[in-house]
Amino acid sequence: MLVGVGARGARDEVLAVAEALASPIVKTLPGKLVVPDDHPLTTGGLGLLGTRPSEELMEECDTLLMVGTSFPYGKYLPSPGQARVVQIDIDASLIGLRLPVDAAVNADARLALQQLLPMLQARTDRSFLTRYQQERDRWRSDMVALQDPTRDPIAPQYLISCVDEAATSDAILTCDSGTIATWAARHWTIRGGREFYLSGNLATMAPGLPYAIAIQHAYPGRQVIAFVGDGGFAMLMAEFLTAVRHNLPIKVVVNNNNSYGQILWEQILLGYPEYAVRHRQPEADFAAWARACGGYGAKVTDPKALPGAIREALAHPGPALVDCDVNPNEPPMPGKVRYDQAKNFIEAFLRGQPHRTSTFATVARDKINELRS
Repeated sequence: MLVGVGARGARDEVLAVAEALASPIVKTLPGKLVVPDDHPLTTGGLGLLGTRPSEELMEECDTLLMVGTSFPYGKYLPSPGQARVVQIDIDASLIGLRLPVDAAVNADARLALQQLLPMLQARTDRSFLTRYQQERDRWRSDMVALQDPTRDPIAPQYLISCVDEAATSDAILTCDSGTIATWAARHWTIRGGREFYLSGNLATMAPGLPYAIAIQHAYPGRQVIAFVGDGGFAMLMAEFLTAVRHNLPIKVVVNNNNSYGQILWEQILLGYPEYAVRHRQPEADFAAWARACGGYGAKVTDPKALPGAIREALAHPGPALVDCDVNPNEPPMPGKVRYDQAKNFIEAFLRGQPHRTSTFATVARDKINELRS
């Protein structure tokens, strides 16, 4: 099953159908909130920010049930003719948009799955599911290994893991576009009533903060956290003053790599050395701006100080911000590195990629940690 945000209100039905079919549940990035990340039936996300087991099972599957999604990245879907496809979507114009569909169901996801469930014959062969559950467990172990509290500069995976650990069970995380979306996709855990929102279609820069303001207005009793990049925050930082003036207790966590990180890595993955994507040192201190607005602000450069700063910000009764300097040379690696990506990566370094020594050292430490896991 491939589920998207169109299945947002159908968690119980998605899980029941997947259980009957003995099917792994793969999630789109906007659909991350549909089922808990720690549920045994899900293998996680799909796409450039997804997981290795989700990508590999798509390469092998012979039947695909798409629910509430028209996932746009065709290279991550089964090849045309490889799999029979059933697509459930409330918008008929999205059905068959990505793949030829054998059965089109134009309906609300929850209602369609409710009516489909009694017609299913329970599948007794769970070997496909079991194999990818084992692969998922290995992947999760690798991700936990990257949340290394001893890294200096601070690993961005450790930053988001501190947020994940300290946040409430019904917290709502909003996210900017960029490398931060990779860290949030892999290290923000959907459990309980947690939710997750980002610009899933256009990779719009800087939506995390205004999303958080709007959501806090809508849900005044819930914890709302904006996980944003330094580039995105710099574009709309005046909106933190809006939160102060309206007494909206949003929490902002700035993943500060002092660069346009996603563009940096996209340049490299196209085979070119980075160009004009890093800012002058030292990194901006956005915590000073938060305090000047009348909110809580903390600047963190030491990994030992990070967990306490996150907890204090989340406990603050009003708007709060933690500006954390992270390693700018931590690559957001795809779940499964393809040959062309590896080739272009090497070509960029051969053509004179700056900071190549620190980048290779970061990659090496990541692999060592994964092996230890």
